[in-house]
Amino acid sequence: MNYRMIGLIIGKLMKIEGLLLVLPLLVSVYYGENQWLPFLLPILLLLSVGTLLSFKRPKDSTLYAREGFVIVALSWIVLSIFGALPFYLSGEIPRYIDAFFETVSGFTTTGASILPEVETMSHGMLFWRSFTHWIGGMGILVFALAVLPNTNGSDMHLMRAEVPGPSVGKLVSRVRLTARILYGIYIAMTLLEVVLLALGGMPLFDSVVHSFGTAGTGGFGIKNNSIAYYNSAYIDGVISVFMLLFGINFNLFYFILTGHALRALRSEELKWYGVIVAVAVSLITLNILPQYDSVFTSFRYALFQVASIITTTGYATADFAVWPVFSQCILLLLMLIGACAGSTGGGFKVARAVMLTKIARNEVQKVHQPRSVNVVRFEGERVSNEAIKAVMGYFVIYVLLMLSTTLLLSFEEYSFLTTFSAVAATINNIGPGFELVGPMANYGHFSDLGKLLLSFNMLTGRLEIMPMLMLFIPSVWKRKK
Repeated sequence: MNYRMIGLIIGKLMKIEGLLLVLPLLVSVYYGENQWLPFLLPILLLLSVGTLLSFKRPKDSTLYAREGFVIVALSWIVLSIFGALPFYLSGEIPRYIDAFFETVSGFTTTGASILPEVETMSHGMLFWRSFTHWIGGMGILVFALAVLPNTNGSDMHLMRAEVPGPSVGKLVSRVRLTARILYGIYIAMTLLEVVLLALGGMPLFDSVVHSFGTAGTGGFGIKNNSIAYYNSAYIDGVISVFMLLFGINFNLFYFILTGHALRALRSEELKWYGVIVAVAVSLITLNILPQYDSVFTSFRYALFQVASIITTTGYATADFAVWPVFSQCILLLLMLIGACAGSTGGGFKVARAVMLTKIARNEVQKVHQPRSVNVVRFEGERVSNEAIKAVMGYFVIYVLLMLSTTLLLSFEEYSFLTTFSAVAATINNIGPGFELVGPMANYGHFSDLGKLLLSFNMLTGRLEIMPMLMLFIPSVWKRKK
């Protein structure tokens, strides 16, 4: 284990976080709020500690896969610890555990909140709260790769450990350039949404923070009623479209920009993503129609909520807890499936779900046709045995993690639906669940241990499980001989 390189990179990331905190500080100053000290102190602390850790580059700057996993996991934990300080020091979230939960939820783009009254927060804190979504959406390390020097050709280990999905590849020959391309697309789409929301009558500040939440598929709102506050079909439509767009693999946007639109449209995962959304919206529209005055209104709410849940954003325009059970079951399934690989969305991922379905189908065929040779194909190519084992292994660990954390959280003695949906919503980085953690409720009633457990779930889900689990394997921490 190359401890000095781990310290170096984490130190640089801390300095980046310190610089990023300048933005909410400026917002606070602009609005004349007396909240500059809660931002200034963490900035000075992050810059000081970060400089000490990254002052001298070690002679051996080589990073291997296990260092990549450890760096990613520790980075997200450390940045969440320091990122919670503005909330805590300002007194707007008076308990540090609550501030930590809110910050983890922000960086992991979960959107689960402990705040019962979000509208009382200052502009600076609301900006930082939503900005954490935007930072975490594409990935803290991906951002770092776009701005930091090469780490001796080992950048791909960091990118693979952080970017969500079954596989990660480079768009171009250099990883740093790939990161810059991804962030260029990310920034352009965010700005476009800001403009469109502002044109629809949403105030500029609201447009910016809601675009942060949409881009990161996070879902932190600045109104107690979330997007329902604006009561605008236009705003609902814009956010619905952008939630679905940010749930698509960003590689496909790159192909479209470089004149390979047909290659992007042939994506099998994209087709399944579209089919799942279309079917879910159609079924829910018909199911909730008796609760609304027209097909259009029913469709509007169904589209928004399907887009919000499958992309794991978590915004709400309606309280789906009062919808029929059939619609709630569809939303629960969408929670588990999640968005596309390589997007800012969470969940199990459409790619894994499709591959797992094909693997199961082949196993069924083998029962009645033992001599048949069944090949799993995805995206037009044969899936290797190693990839099949990886998907199966991930599924097993994913299910075990869901079951074990549900069991642990059951000591809180809430109903099964509240407990299970809280676990599902945090592991899949969605935010709202059902009953006591529904779209119009919050997570503030859980104990400190419960909040820490759910924070672990959020980090584990966002980092695709393995980086966080690596921290608990003793052999990973051994030095190289």
